[in-house]
Amino acid sequence: MDHNRDHRLQTVDDSRATLVRPDETLFISDLHLSPERPTTLDLFLRFLAGRARQAARLYILGDLFDAWIGDDDDTPLNTQVRAALRALTDSGTACDLMHGNRDFLIGRAFCRDTGCTLLRDPTLRYFDGEPTLLMHGDLLCTDDAAYQQFRRRVRNPFVRRLFLWKSLAGRRALAADYRDKSRAANADKPPEIMDVNQGAVVACLRRFNASRLIHGHTHRPAEHAFALDGTAIHRLVLSEWRTDCGEVLVHRPGGWHRELIVKGFDQQGHLYQSITAAQ
Repeated sequence: MDHNRDHRLQTVDDSRATLVRPDETLFISDLHLSPERPTTLDLFLRFLAGRARQAARLYILGDLFDAWIGDDDDTPLNTQVRAALRALTDSGTACDLMHGNRDFLIGRAFCRDTGCTLLRDPTLRYFDGEPTLLMHGDLLCTDDAAYQQFRRRVRNPFVRRLFLWKSLAGRRALAADYRDKSRAANADKPPEIMDVNQGAVVACLRRFNASRLIHGHTHRPAEHAFALDGTAIHRLVLSEWRTDCGEVLVHRPGGWHRELIVKGFDQQGHLYQSITAAQ
């Protein structure tokens, strides 16, 4: 997909939220919601109250939160997001959620509170009859051996239980320490090892007999096309959400496109949510 194409700007009023498209599916990832990014949070809440309600289903493919230290963490941000997701699912839009590398401790209580369904990573779905593999994407970054070793350690059920037994204050301190160390480590890593490994991509596609792969994690939105065993393959990489805009991958029968979610003001000075639809 060419992000340099001309775009058409549409304004979307929340009053249209009841106009559900039963054939439309949305995909997002890597919002990294945190108190340090209030404008991203506001953008996401407006998206849930408006654009997302026009679709039949929303997939969140990991790293909704910059950190998740347990379902009992009732910070104002977490409470807001829970309520907004519950309002979305109560409105009739289904929401499927996948763990990311930052929020893999999201559990059953969060799903019960929000009405979301927690997906395995990877998960196979079909769109237009095409087998499509959904992933967060970190499993594909096999060149980063240190990260993969860390991932196996912290995803161990015993390690997870030990962490969740700690007090909220203790977990917050550990999470903050991890974020600092992670940023420092990533700054010293060659950029190429933090992207997906093509061999890992091929292995996953063959394992699930899929011809399309959708993932996030790398913050390198693009569409990659190649042939595998005589089959045309498409790998769609989702974008991270920034402070000024977010991006949504949209599927409707027969096609895919991306939309930018931004904020602006109409001619009367009223705040609205707008969508730039890629042609």
